[in-house]
Amino acid sequence: MMAAVFVSLIESTGAYKAASRLASATPPPAHVLSRGIGWQGIGILLDGLFGTLTGSTVSVTRVGSRRVIQIAAGFMIFFSILGKFGALFASIPFPIFGAVYCVLFGLVASVGLSFLQFTNMNSMRNLFITGVAFFLGLSVPEYFREYTAKAYHGPAHTRAGWFNDFLNTIFFSAPTVALIIAVFLDNTLDYKDSARDRGMPWWVKFRTFKGRQQE
Repeated sequence: MMAAVFVSLIESTGAYKAASRLASATPPPAHVLSRGIGWQGIGILLDGLFGTLTGSTVSVTRVGSRRVIQIAAGFMIFFSILGKFGALFASIPFPIFGAVYCVLFGLVASVGLSFLQFTNMNSMRNLFITGVAFFLGLSVPEYFREYTAKAYHGPAHTRAGWFNDFLNTIFFSAPTVALIIAVFLDNTLDYKDSARDRGMPWWVKFRTFKGRQQE
């Protein structure tokens, strides 16, 4: 459970920043991220109580108004009571869902890449970190999936079951693996102008919200 929460925390934080970017808003401060992740946790708790097959997640849209999301949630609650509407959505072919996911996740990935424009991408150091993080972020989870499919257990296979579940859950997530590698390399590799190369002058503009300094 701790590993799943850790993975969800990383993916949700990235989704919140991508949503603010799409909505042309400033990056969300720390207290907004904490509040959003907290409400997401409450939603997942309710999902478990009601016995749903999936948990709550973050939706990346260009909508920056709470009222729109609240009205949409009211519609979903109302229509979920009527079985005919549920049957209508269940009848949608899987290729349609696949096409929607291709567009959605492709857009989210491009929004994440757009944050790199604030760093110095002429720096070989930044190019190395970006390339290695992307490559290992894709290849390591794929290795874990293929290994599990063939051996019926993850690469981490010791007598401590909780330890195996912890490592296998973390390394099954591509964003989590990429983040761990990127953070490690960004804090260990030598640099000439750290603040400018890493885009700090741009991020520092959004540390103050309503007169409060963010940590």
